[in-house]
Amino acid sequence: MVFIFPTLLSMKLQPFWLLLVTCFCAFAMASPPSYDAFASSEIATEANALLKWKASLDNQSQASLSSWTGNNPCNWLGISCHDSNSVSNINLTNAGLRGTFQSLNFSLLPNILILNMSHNFLSGSIPPQIDALSNLNTLDLSTNKLSGSIPSSIGNLSKLSYLNLRTNDLSGTIPSEITQLIDLHELWLGENIISGPLPQEIGRLRNLRILDTPFSNLTGTIPISIEKLNNLSYLDLGFNNLSGNIPRGIWHMDLKFLSFADNNFNGSMPEEIGMLENVIHLDMRQCNFNGSIPREIGKLVNLKILYLGGNHFSGSIPREIGFLKQLGELDLSNNFLSGKIPSTIGNLSSLNYLYLYRNSLSGSIPDEVGNLHSLFTIQLLDNSLSGPIPASIGNLINLNSIRLNGNKLSGSIPSTIGNLTNLEVLSLFDNQLSGKIPTDFNRLTALKNLQLADNNFVGYLPRNVCIGGKLVNFTASNNNFTGPIPKSLKNFSSLVRVRLQQNQLTGDITDAFGVLPNLYFIELSDNNFYGHLSPNWGKFGSLTSLKISNNNLSGVIPPELGGATKLELLHLFSNHLTGNIPQDLCNLTLFDLSLNNNNLTGNVPKEIASMQKLRTLKLGSNNLSGLIPKQLGNLLYLLDMSLSQNKFQGNIPSELGKLKFLTSLDLSGNSLRGTIPSTFGELKSLETLNLSHNNLSGDLSSFDDMISLTSIDISYNQFEGPLPKTVAFNNAKIEALRNNKGLCGNVTGLERCPTSSGKSHNHMRKKVITVILPITLGILIMALFVFGVSYYLCQASTKKEEQATNLQTPNIFAIWSFDGKMIFENIIEATENFDSKHLIGVGGQGCVYKAVLPTGLVVAVKKLHSVPNGEMLNQKAFTSEIQALTEIRHRNIVKLYGFCSHSQFSFLVCEFLEKGSVEKILKDDDQAVAFDWNKRVNVVKCVANALFYMHHDCSPPIVHRDISSKNVLLDSEYVAHVSDFGTAKFLNPNSSNWTSFVGTFGYAAPELAYTMEVNEKCDVYSFGVLAWEILLGKHPGDVISSLLLSSSSNGVTSTLDNMALMENLDERLPHPTKPIVKEVASIAKIAIACLTESPRSRPTMEHVANELEMS
Repeated sequence: MVFIFPTLLSMKLQPFWLLLVTCFCAFAMASPPSYDAFASSEIATEANALLKWKASLDNQSQASLSSWTGNNPCNWLGISCHDSNSVSNINLTNAGLRGTFQSLNFSLLPNILILNMSHNFLSGSIPPQIDALSNLNTLDLSTNKLSGSIPSSIGNLSKLSYLNLRTNDLSGTIPSEITQLIDLHELWLGENIISGPLPQEIGRLRNLRILDTPFSNLTGTIPISIEKLNNLSYLDLGFNNLSGNIPRGIWHMDLKFLSFADNNFNGSMPEEIGMLENVIHLDMRQCNFNGSIPREIGKLVNLKILYLGGNHFSGSIPREIGFLKQLGELDLSNNFLSGKIPSTIGNLSSLNYLYLYRNSLSGSIPDEVGNLHSLFTIQLLDNSLSGPIPASIGNLINLNSIRLNGNKLSGSIPSTIGNLTNLEVLSLFDNQLSGKIPTDFNRLTALKNLQLADNNFVGYLPRNVCIGGKLVNFTASNNNFTGPIPKSLKNFSSLVRVRLQQNQLTGDITDAFGVLPNLYFIELSDNNFYGHLSPNWGKFGSLTSLKISNNNLSGVIPPELGGATKLELLHLFSNHLTGNIPQDLCNLTLFDLSLNNNNLTGNVPKEIASMQKLRTLKLGSNNLSGLIPKQLGNLLYLLDMSLSQNKFQGNIPSELGKLKFLTSLDLSGNSLRGTIPSTFGELKSLETLNLSHNNLSGDLSSFDDMISLTSIDISYNQFEGPLPKTVAFNNAKIEALRNNKGLCGNVTGLERCPTSSGKSHNHMRKKVITVILPITLGILIMALFVFGVSYYLCQASTKKEEQATNLQTPNIFAIWSFDGKMIFENIIEATENFDSKHLIGVGGQGCVYKAVLPTGLVVAVKKLHSVPNGEMLNQKAFTSEIQALTEIRHRNIVKLYGFCSHSQFSFLVCEFLEKGSVEKILKDDDQAVAFDWNKRVNVVKCVANALFYMHHDCSPPIVHRDISSKNVLLDSEYVAHVSDFGTAKFLNPNSSNWTSFVGTFGYAAPELAYTMEVNEKCDVYSFGVLAWEILLGKHPGDVISSLLLSSSSNGVTSTLDNMALMENLDERLPHPTKPIVKEVASIAKIAIACLTESPRSRPTMEHVANELEMS
């Protein structure tokens, strides 16, 4: 059908239809773009928010995000989007970002599901506005430098299933709001500075599978509600300060990983431990458990790692442990376990690491240990094991390390040990082993560390001990080895330390060694070597200690030895050396020069005065002649000097009186004449003096002020007059005084000194008394009257005047190195009456001032704090420090020049150390950069040596009790000196040593929180903290705890290669490289051992110093 409109109507409606069609088309075309415009606007908003945050980052971070340009972030690095073009995921892990979150507007990113910015360098706090990410199910900010508290608003992220804030610097407590995240599957909060308890409502997280909070400061008990976490398979609460009892329900969970390590729980390990049938990793180190290890441990047949070390377990190792056939690592070290090692241990066919060291195990090593074919490391040291080393040990061809030292093992080394061609460490020292080293030993070509010392071995040293080219440390001292030094040692460049002393080795030593560039310590003393000293010794660029004493060496000391520029200790005594002391030797920076008991001739070179750091000089029993050089008086740090049994003539130089620190002086057996110099009275530190068998004359008045002198021998001289009234002469025997010209005194065998008594004298005295007595009585009565009248008036005199009088007259003063009164006035003047402008440090016991004396000498003056009545705040600390510093003499301990105890001022005068404290250096970025790895390693070694000396060489032992970075001072060459002995304690070996708490928090040993008994192991712990502080560039806090687990299972060297540890080292320095990286690793390993919670499990400082010396 066709409709035909009238023409006129059609013409009139035509514009209307055209408009209608146009509008319809426009509407049809405009509708879809309106949605696109909305989406485009949203993505642009998100892009702008991200770009604004990018702009707040540092330049390097912005460069890493170079793709972040324009308005469409969906193609940017690390960004993913929804189908609707909205940002869904941000994954910028390990992108090197530095900055904060403060400029990131979370409310403009509402659709994000995943936010992962782990392994960067982001700092600052986590903004509370993070809860605007309401759709977030994954939040990973781990391994950054975030600080501040965990915001409570994080509990509003109701869809969160994964939360990882591990390895930051977050502090405060865990917010209870976190327990609102009921969909949470994984919670990682470890390696922060979080404190306080676990939230009591933790049991609300019913879907939680992983709870990780180790290496923090959590305290209190484990909430009982944790038993409700039925889905939990991974629980790590290790390395905190948790206490109390472990909820029993934990033992009934289906856990695969459980760590409670390094906490302070009560009681013993329960029998319910056997309920954890699926557990694979069980770490109960240092949990304070006691009692026995339950037999039910044998039910954990899926176990691969079992750590029970550092507790108080006693009794025997349960035989049932042999059921754990999947076990790869077993650590029962540092306990009180006794009895035999069960033979069932041979069933652990998968075992890689076996640690049973530092227990009380006895009996023999079971033959079944040879069944452990996968074993990589076995450490049984420091027990009471006896019997032979089983031949079956040769079956363990994968072994890398054997440490059996410190036992009672006997017999010979089995020849089967030659099968262990992968062995790098063999430590058998301090046993009762005997016999010859088997020839198969030469097959151990991978050896790096071989320690055979302190046994009864005979025969030759292993011929090809260095054939593998890897040996670093070789110790075979104190045995009965014979024959020559193995030729394989001659040109072995990797050697660092060799100790072969106290054997019966023979042979010509002249060419026994080539040039070993890395050797820094060698001791060949107490053998039967002959030949000459090779000039090649002067080419040993790293050598610090050369000891070849008590042998049969002949010839001259080669002048080329002066080329060994790092040499600090030279012992060539008790040989047959001839010729002069070469002047080139005086170019060395020696601490100890011992050439005594040889046939050296000529004069002592005057150039010896250039050895400014010399502490010991022993030239006795030679044929040296001429005058004693006055230049010896310039060796200001000398402690011990012996020139005895020579042919010295002339007078004793008065310059020797400048040796303020000298404790022992032996000039006996020479042809010295003249009187004793008056300057000898200045030797206030001298304890032992031998001047016997000379031609000395005059009186002994120079000895009157020698307060420290305890032993004297002046026999066979021409002395006369009365003996000084000092301790040394009061206790002297006649043998030390005989054959002199006319000595008298109160010593059996000497004549009494004449007195002025007689009858005429007595008569005169009676007359004088008769006249004087009445007059004296009259004056006394008058004086009493005047005193009574004026007493009241005296009370009104001002306190200021009294203090002024006191200031002019010191009460007690002892400046050993100087004239006391003069130096007191000089110090007051130099410090301008202790004006603050001269202040260089403030401590708990006093202030330290820098004083420049008129002589130009710079000293440090430690003025003790006073209380209002003028008394010292801590008299005990003052006397303790004086007592300690007068008893000890060591190059790594600060030197005490003197002290003053005055009613107005009491202070100590010590050497001034230019670089100041380690704490100050580490806090200053420029100084910290100059404090490079070599210097840091040496500082750690210096402190270890000082503590070794205090604990093991002092009698009684001295415990510092406040080892910290503020109490270790460095001189201009970065040599460390331990200071501040105000809290030091002399240990009484015959009684308990109880004391109140002293020390610095953060360094004090943990046991001081609950016991008042102090011993050397308190210093060991503090040393461990200090060592890590030097490595990290800051106080370790809880950073160190994160390394304990990995270092125990993997070894510190491999741990050091791990980026996590390398990033923890002081980032202001470049990462240590070879060879210093090995020494840094050694310090890390030893420091961790020092931080063991159980004092008994910590090494001694002797062990620490020796290990560092061998590293």
